[in-house]
Amino acid sequence: MSTFRDLFSGHAGEYARYRPTYPAELFAWLASQAPARDLAWDCGTGSGQAAVALAELFARVIATDASREQLSKATPHPRVEYAQATAESPGLRDGSVDLGTVAQAFHWFDAPKFFAAAAAALKPGGMLALCTYRGARVSPEIDVLELDLYGNILGPDWPGERKLVETGYATVVIPPPFVECAAPTFTLSARWTRDDYVGYVGTWSSVHRHRARTGVDPLAPFERAIAPLWPGNEARDVRWDLSLRVMRRAS
Repeated sequence: MSTFRDLFSGHAGEYARYRPTYPAELFAWLASQAPARDLAWDCGTGSGQAAVALAELFARVIATDASREQLSKATPHPRVEYAQATAESPGLRDGSVDLGTVAQAFHWFDAPKFFAAAAAALKPGGMLALCTYRGARVSPEIDVLELDLYGNILGPDWPGERKLVETGYATVVIPPPFVECAAPTFTLSARWTRDDYVGYVGTWSSVHRHRARTGVDPLAPFERAIAPLWPGNEARDVRWDLSLRVMRRAS
């Protein structure tokens, strides 16, 4: 991508409310790999989930996003500085960042320009982590219905960049001066009601594109289909496997 495509500002409030949170263990491990804990940068911060978690581990966090509306819904924290900026031009001082994170946003970036900006911003030995997840797991019967909605009903409405998420960023080529590092596996988890789960599905960019393209709300039949499988709106465990690409800026 060469220009910012704002696919989420129109439902920034829903995005802030219904997206799952990342495990504390992820940020603890990333912080342990950083050369220091002076400054972390969360790029494409959205509602600030990762930024606030990083603020518990770093003296200062700069959280950037190109969407002003997303930033207006971000969670405040005394050690987090939110700034409107693109991933490719974050406005950071060269060689200042110990850890850079991108949580569920890298696929929207111009990759070569972002990597160049990150290489400039990171200290020698600084770390960069690209995180993504897909495919919530509730039960086999509900998971099949979600997969049908995702691929068969909403397939034409997903932007092409979504293919990077479907591969877990496995096809992303890591350029110099970055050297890829091995990473543990992590799982996102939430304790959600059926309404929470449907609200999460409603934040998908493809749902909004489908409504605009067809005039039909794809969530209504989906919710009717899962209602007998999830009666009473009781809370259930929902899980996502996290894909993680971690790299260190060579000295």
